[in-house]
Amino acid sequence: MMSKSIVIIPTYNESENISILLGKITNLSIFFNVLVVDDSSPDGTAALVKEYTNKYKSRIFLESRIKKEGLGKAYTHGFYWALDRGYDYIFEMDADLSHNAEDLVRMHKELDESNCDVIIGSRYVKGINVVNWPLSRIILSYFASVYSRIITGLPVYDATSGFVGYKKEVLDKIDLKSILFNGYAYQIELKFKAFINNFRILEIPIIFKDRIHGESKMSGDIIFEAIFGLIKLKILSYFYKKNKK
Repeated sequence: MMSKSIVIIPTYNESENISILLGKITNLSIFFNVLVVDDSSPDGTAALVKEYTNKYKSRIFLESRIKKEGLGKAYTHGFYWALDRGYDYIFEMDADLSHNAEDLVRMHKELDESNCDVIIGSRYVKGINVVNWPLSRIILSYFASVYSRIITGLPVYDATSGFVGYKKEVLDKIDLKSILFNGYAYQIELKFKAFINNFRILEIPIIFKDRIHGESKMSGDIIFEAIFGLIKLKILSYFYKKNKK
């Protein structure tokens, strides 16, 4: 059965989480296909996914990349894969169980029935809905989104959210080859480019839970990229708008 919706999940050393997540997605009330993009995890993540690809041959897919190149490159690889195969709705989510798979049903419904092109599972649209994060991480994430709104004018409360659904037209319009960033700024850049291309963005509240198993991929380089990269992104957007006229 061919679904018009696919969930892209990038992985690196998520062997303790990926089987649980795939099990949850395959039992949802809405039929989603899944693409796992694995950056050659040394912990055997890809081998676990292959067990699911054998069981769900036309529903769960695996793309194994030669080396770890970061979140943005993994997602871009997945987006091209999904666009080439004609999916209408393309979702992204983390592999670490911080996102509730059942929220995919709500997000799909909004994308299918509401007047929006991008749907964001938001930690901050109604207060701060984060469980088990240290205060320092909450402050960093929350103010990164505030900072992104100030610098770019992007009307989104959770610009760094990695739980997002796009209609294919959005990703077709955004020149994925022109994406500047690869860390969490990648998430902001995608939303910002959807915004400046006049696509409609909707946020719905989710509860975000910190990972229990495995290690966070957050690093100082990712934070640096997000802080200083957004200024560059905003400046370049002026040239983009000028060229469109």
